[in-house]
Amino acid sequence: MDAPPVRVLLAGAEPDLGEVLDQYLSSRGHRVTRVLDGRAALRALRSQPFDVALLSISLADIDGLEVLRQAREEPAPPECIIATGHGTLDMAIAAMRLGAYDVLSRPYHLAEIEALVRRAWEKRRLTADNRRLATRLSKLDALPEIKTVHPPLQAVLALAGRAAATMQPLLIQGEHGTGKAALARALHRVSSRGAGPFVEVSAGTVPAARQATEFFGLERGARGRASAGLVEHAAGGTLLVEDGEHLDHAVQLTLGDAVKSAHYKRVGASRRLEFDARLMVTTSADLARDARDARDARGGRVRPELVAVLSSVVISLPPLRERAVDIPLLAEIFLRDVGGTAAALSADAIDALERYHWPGNLQELRNVLERGVLLSHGGLVEARHLALPVTAAAREGGPKVPMTLAALERRHIEETLERTGWHQGRAAELLGISVKTLYRKIREYGFQRPGARA
Repeated sequence: MDAPPVRVLLAGAEPDLGEVLDQYLSSRGHRVTRVLDGRAALRALRSQPFDVALLSISLADIDGLEVLRQAREEPAPPECIIATGHGTLDMAIAAMRLGAYDVLSRPYHLAEIEALVRRAWEKRRLTADNRRLATRLSKLDALPEIKTVHPPLQAVLALAGRAAATMQPLLIQGEHGTGKAALARALHRVSSRGAGPFVEVSAGTVPAARQATEFFGLERGARGRASAGLVEHAAGGTLLVEDGEHLDHAVQLTLGDAVKSAHYKRVGASRRLEFDARLMVTTSADLARDARDARDARGGRVRPELVAVLSSVVISLPPLRERAVDIPLLAEIFLRDVGGTAAALSADAIDALERYHWPGNLQELRNVLERGVLLSHGGLVEARHLALPVTAAAREGGPKVPMTLAALERRHIEETLERTGWHQGRAAELLGISVKTLYRKIREYGFQRPGARA
């Protein structure tokens, strides 16, 4: 891609040299404004934005160093280059102390000047990118999905914030409903690529036979023309692959090679394309264990080559049951989202929320609160409106001794299936898990539809 034009201010160069510089920089695609004295330079700087200012040290009315000093006080100053015919070391030191990007001395070479202008522009652009990144990072904790007072998770988010500033591939792991995709979107927004595309795909929803063309594109399709893949659509931005454990093994290898070499090929192509996407992968599986199983031919779902690519930055989100201290905070935030400012939680509702084990994590919490708001009257959500499973002892009126986690999960899934008339899509949504996970749980616990029971 061609480099964008640089907005250049030329101030006070010798007439012949100024004309030559103006023509040369303009011929290189830059937008040049030329003035003859210092006051005109300051007026130009205050009336329009410039990326680079090339200032002569000898100006007719104001000393070039004074123009530099005033220019650097502007809200969005350009990078300034001081041009001098016979500069001294003291003058160069003074210019650099005032914030000059560089000092240019005779003999002047046009190509070197243009290269210097380009480097000055790149520095200014990076400075602006860093300011935008700092602003975005300061807003990271404004997302309800990652609000926390849990110290271990705060440490995880601090790592995530640092990772946002890099181009390293990123692996986010955790149970279903822990906010992995929400965190990935947040990190994309606060990164230097936040203005670029964010392309999101769930690997489990794409059949294995179609994954290669879906991700990398096809050189010639049914109509005889090439088609772009997800990698190409994500160029300049981020590619998020959810449930990465469901990627086809061949696609895993190709994707890992693409990240390492920064190039890839469309299916059926011979020429290589640039891989210009930041890769993020989410998973609810233990990828390290899966990679070991794949290496030992025990049927692991994830190739060790892909795990090696993703292992530079790994972010693990804890399940909600391990950060119970966050439940009142998150409940209030979600309650405002679904019920507005009039909604409130009773003391027994908060107690029920804190004692529940949350197999569906954040998504289940939001669903439970949404249901509670619908069932309540007058905006006060009580424990009975939440319809959460209770312990066996509590049902019998005895001491509230918790059931095992597996027993609680089994009871909750069974009650949810019965409440939805065994509509597995709706039940999965209420539980905050995928339909595939729900199907696996049904088989694991031996549930049967009422009509199918003997």
